[in-house]
Amino acid sequence: MRPFYKVIGKKNIKRSKSYRRMVNFKLLQKEVKEYDSLREEVIKKSRDVLKLSKLIIYAVHRDELDKAAKLVKEIEQELKKLDTIAAKKDKLKFEGSYKVAVQEYVEALLYYYFVKEGTIKDLKVDPAYFVAGLGDLPGELNRRAVFLAGKGKVDEVIAIRNVVDEIYGELLEFDLRDNELRKKVDAVKYELRKLEDLVLDLNLKGRT
Repeated sequence: MRPFYKVIGKKNIKRSKSYRRMVNFKLLQKEVKEYDSLREEVIKKSRDVLKLSKLIIYAVHRDELDKAAKLVKEIEQELKKLDTIAAKKDKLKFEGSYKVAVQEYVEALLYYYFVKEGTIKDLKVDPAYFVAGLGDLPGELNRRAVFLAGKGKVDEVIAIRNVVDEIYGELLEFDLRDNELRKKVDAVKYELRKLEDLVLDLNLKGRT
């Protein structure tokens, strides 16, 4: 077998070297290092948002709305910090940790405002992440409905069923191409069925 330099020729070797010189590897290394550093910051700050999301939901489940309100203010500040980091590189907002953090933020705040005001509040986040968080909300509403049913608050159970029914109907209007979002819509349908069964059970027991 002939040596490599004889196969490609001396002229081609010179060209190959010139091509290598055209690539600024030091700059590439710097950019990759900077992105990795920012990505780690996003992951760390996302954990803070996730933790606060869980604390808000837990507080609302326990009807500790004053405590939840303080946590809401805190999480809004943490999300701003997260967005500031993510804005430094476009791709950071597509990182899994960022997406999950925003989705959990949406779920927690939607749940808080629904229990506090009885409305589904609009939040200024990426529409796809809002839909994902909205898709998780019925799970928390279902748990609340079971809790309320045990306390005999049937009207509130029915109100929750109606809201989840409305959410499901609105989500069906979306032409969703994302598999994850389609699965969330299917999950909403499952939660709606559970709520309908709960209301039916209350009807049979003569509590409505």
